[in-house]
Amino acid sequence: MTTTELDPKSPATGPESSAGAADPAVDPAPASFVVNVPGLADADLEPEPLDPEQIVSGDPVVTGKVLWESPDGRQIRGIWQITPGVVTDTEANELFVVVSGRATIEVEGGQVLEVGPGDACVLREGDRTRWTVHETLRKAYHISL
Repeated sequence: MTTTELDPKSPATGPESSAGAADPAVDPAPASFVVNVPGLADADLEPEPLDPEQIVSGDPVVTGKVLWESPDGRQIRGIWQITPGVVTDTEANELFVVVSGRATIEVEGGQVLEVGPGDACVLREGDRTRWTVHETLRKAYHISL
């Protein structure tokens, strides 16, 4: 297996499109690649507005960047960031690794997960969660739809 250095800012090597998602017909990203997640500047992330009904407290701001999407749209890899506050969500099947920041994720009817730098976390499709973000959290994720 090989990996490719992926510069998400460079159209020659990174998946770019007007929506921020990979467009395999235009610029296919390899299934295996490496990206320096902490090295992505905040300016490289795109706003992902929260539904006001998801905000429990604070004024959290979400940004992110899709780095790769499968041709059928069922596999997505990217970077996601949220500033402090409390929000609710209904999850997809997701594996993520926290790069920076800290949060408490309460899974309705389940566990309370404390996540911080270096932690890998799996969320199941349909999990209803409450995220208390203590420090701006940045994660690298893989979602299966």
